[in-house]
Amino acid sequence: MVPSWVLSTLCLTTRLITACHQKAAQAQESSLPSSTCVVFLVIVLTGLLGSQVGQIVGAFFMWTADWAGRKLPIFVGCIGVIIGTVVTATAPTLGVFVGGRFLLSFFCTIANTAAPLYMIEIAPPMYRGTLAGLYNTWWFMGSIIATCAVYGSHINMPNDGELDWRLPLWLQMLCPGLVVFGILFCPESPRWLIGKGRPEEARALLTKYHANGEENHPLVELEMAEMQEALAKEGMYSWKNFFDLRVLFNSRNHRYRIMLNIAFAWFGQFSGNNVISYYLPSMLKGIGVTSTNTQLLLNIIYALVGWVFATGGARFLDTVGRRPMFLGSIGAMAICLAIVAGGAAGFTHTGSKACSYASIFFVYMFGATFAVSLTPMQPIYPGEVLSNDMRAKGMGVMQISSGVASFINTFAAPVALNNIGYWFYAFFAFFDVFEFLFVYFLFVETKGRTLEELEVVFNSPNPAKASIAIRGIDRRQEKGDEIGDVA
Repeated sequence: MVPSWVLSTLCLTTRLITACHQKAAQAQESSLPSSTCVVFLVIVLTGLLGSQVGQIVGAFFMWTADWAGRKLPIFVGCIGVIIGTVVTATAPTLGVFVGGRFLLSFFCTIANTAAPLYMIEIAPPMYRGTLAGLYNTWWFMGSIIATCAVYGSHINMPNDGELDWRLPLWLQMLCPGLVVFGILFCPESPRWLIGKGRPEEARALLTKYHANGEENHPLVELEMAEMQEALAKEGMYSWKNFFDLRVLFNSRNHRYRIMLNIAFAWFGQFSGNNVISYYLPSMLKGIGVTSTNTQLLLNIIYALVGWVFATGGARFLDTVGRRPMFLGSIGAMAICLAIVAGGAAGFTHTGSKACSYASIFFVYMFGATFAVSLTPMQPIYPGEVLSNDMRAKGMGVMQISSGVASFINTFAAPVALNNIGYWFYAFFAFFDVFEFLFVYFLFVETKGRTLEELEVVFNSPNPAKASIAIRGIDRRQEKGDEIGDVA
């Protein structure tokens, strides 16, 4: 029997793949001599073009998780990432490199679509929230691995020709290779088994992994009933019905839900985080840090800080709530970016080292405030605000929206950094203020809400206000129960 924690770890490992194939290319720009850096920057940007397009195209194949099961898309996706790794690592021309990056991102999207579904469906109910929150935090772990690989190859192989930057590309095979081997020994998702008319297998799986072998355990009965009821309403998707998007817009309730889904997908990519993540070496040059080794070390530290805060934030989502964490993080992000812009301006005009140090410090503070709430919530909140019949298609729309926002970021950032410098950070500070107001007036609180309660919330004239009102009623009821117990 494969332990549940092993199954969940394999799914979390698929999140490492995304960061590894992004950071392996991005971090290498700062590890090259200045004469090579201009050429390689072109390679990185065009490689990212293939990556972003691959993510958008991959989102159109989310239906494969219902058609072929959760395991097969994970397996095929990781095999595709390995193939894409070979193509990029051996690419003799820029065109082949871009093609390899497309394959990497396309197959990575397919694997990362099925993995969180599988992880949530296979995990015992009491661990689902924590695991879902932890899923996205492993992006930072992949970033750490990739950036350390670039740093190590730069330190130890500076005179070994192309091996200096090609070796980290080869190392992208490590995580998908582990998943390819491990997923073969894992059971299929119980939800998919029920959807395919195999309830006996689903019950046996739930009995083994969720009830310690007790077939008539109430938890098994409850989970079976919930999945059968949901599938009776939603059915299983295929390429024939997946692209019928009318369900996303056929009522005011649904339009509000998909608006929140798209907005959060956009905010997750367009809050200034991608600019810092992708172009931190260029930012550091702009505030006086020119040593390649120092840039790489600061890149590693940035990823470590993000991972620590994201992991901690995953535990607070169900205690503090979604809206308070969003508002606190976004407000802090706007302040941090404003200080980064001011420090960069001071260094540019006066050469002040104090301004440079202040900018570097608040770059890390920005990373921490983003990571503590937005990182763990990216795979959770967009799905929470969708009804059952919207969820699969809505998550596909989220992937496309996220890819478009990331695409714009990737190709606008170097031009903006070159032309307007520190004013680009000020732009994102103002955009974060807009995000704060948007979240305050329009985002609903989903913490502790059942599907029935959320339906009431979204049918109200002001869903955001209604979600807070329901939460207040719950608190007063809990307080009344406590007083009654004391009396």
